[in-house]
Parts: sequence; structure tokens; C-alpha cells
Amino acid sequence: MADHPGPAPAALLDAWRARIDLALERSLDPATGSEPRLLAGMRHAVLLGGKRMRPLLTQASGHACGADADALDAPAVAIELVHAYSLVHDDLPAMDDDALRRGQATVHVAFDEATAILVGDALQSLAFQVLADAPVSDARRVAMLHELAVAAGARGMCGGQALDLAATGNGASAGLEALERLHALKTGALIRAAVRMGALAAGAGPDLHQRLDTYADALGLAFQIRDDLLDVEGESDVLGKTAGKDAAQDKATFPALIGLEASRARLAELAAAMDAALEPLGPRADALRALGELAIHRSH
Repeated sequence: MADHPGPAPAALLDAWRARIDLALERSLDPATGSEPRLLAGMRHAVLLGGKRMRPLLTQASGHACGADADALDAPAVAIELVHAYSLVHDDLPAMDDDALRRGQATVHVAFDEATAILVGDALQSLAFQVLADAPVSDARRVAMLHELAVAAGARGMCGGQALDLAATGNGASAGLEALERLHALKTGALIRAAVRMGALAAGAGPDLHQRLDTYADALGLAFQIRDDLLDVEGESDVLGKTAGKDAAQDKATFPALIGLEASRARLAELAAAMDAALEPLGPRADALRALGELAIHRSH
């Protein structure tokens, strides 16, 4: 594939974000026949904003690998639905007990706890339904379904959340290796799946998958370190969620374990790792580079 400048990364990201929002809206169409309160909770969880980082990664990865644009809608929607479900459950009183998400009341506050549990369950189920209907070959569809299932389960996001809960209240006792493993599962697994599904939709080869895995692993850890820093340094009205919760709950975080300056230095190392992984891809990976920059320098 010949490299060429193409559209500016910002223009691509804006176009993909609009496309993703439309596809998410279609997946949560009120005409689907869902119970009204449940559907309202699902739409509240998904359609009231968000960075759309994970579906944008799917779009950017697929673009870098030469995927057909229509093949990327389903995996992009599916990854965002799984992410939204995880936030709904993460905010529950039994988990992080948070009242604010994306600048809005969390689902269990806006509705009730039982509805929030069902909303999360329904969003996860819908994600796999959408992905099962992806307009790609059977082999690519099964590969994407497997990727998302592993990333969302006990060997991925749920396993990481369990480790996080176990570490809550004992943040100071966590080691750096254990903390990085926790976040490689809780945050990194879904980010890696987002990047992998874009490459799978394109039929990318193993060498390209390996480079994208290296990029995604660095991005996932960078995203979490930045999140930890924002919890210390950010304001709730900018973050769209409650600031200072990590310290209040004595959670294992990078600033608590290695300090603010070392956390920032680790971010710089991860930025260099992302650049090195993407370097051979040339301009076609510019959108992935822009998303890496966004993850490291974001304010919310």
C-alpha cells in the first residue's frame, strides 16, 4: 500500500466520531421494541457524550490497515457498547459508588440500581449482537467476536476490575508490576481489542498485528496513568466525573505508588514506544498517532 498524506488526522477523527455516534444511535433505536425504561437507561449510558476513544481506535486501526469503511462500523459500535456497560457497572454502589459520569448523573442515580444492572447486561448483549451482524467474512467475524469476548471477560476487563477491587483500601501495598498488570487487564485489554478488531476487519497480517499490539499496550497503560494524574490534578466539572476518588478510597494508582513526576516520565516513555511501533506505517497511521497524543495530553 502506497503512503500518501490523505485527510488531516483531526478531520478523519471528526468524521469518524460523527459516523460512530450515528451508528450508536441506530443500535439504540427506540423502534427496537425494548422496554422503555431499560432503553432509556441504555441511551443515557451511551449517547450523552464520551471521548469515543475505543471506537476511534478501531476506525483508525482499520484505516491504517486498509479496511473497508463499512466493515468498521459494527466493531466500533460493539467496543463502545461494552465500554459503556463497564462504566455503568463500575459506577454502582457495590463498585466505585459514583454519582457523576460524563458530566451527567450515573445510570443508577438517574434511574435506580436494578435498572443500571440490567442496562449494563443489555448493552453487553447488544454489543455481541451488533458484531455478529458485521458485514465481513465468517472467519473475520468469528475472530472479532473472540477478541471482544476475551477482552471483556475474566482474562481481560472483568479480571482487571476484580484486581482493582481487591487492591482498594490497600493502595500503598501494591507493587509496580502488579499495578501494571491490573491496568493491562482493566483498561488495556479493551483498548487492545479495539485496535485488533480494526486490523482483523482489514485482514492484516501477523507482522502488522504485532506492531499494533505494541502500540495498543503502550496506549492502554498511558491512558490509565493519565487518568490517575487527572484524578489528582483535575476538577470534577472538567473531568465529568468525581475528582479525588482514588485517594479517598486508597486505590492503587501510579501517582500514589511512584509519584507525580515519575508518572509523567513514564508517560513520555510510553509516547516514544507508540511512535516507534507506528513508524514503519508512515502517514496512514497518523490518526493512531493523534489518538496516542490525545490519550497522553487529554484534560478529561
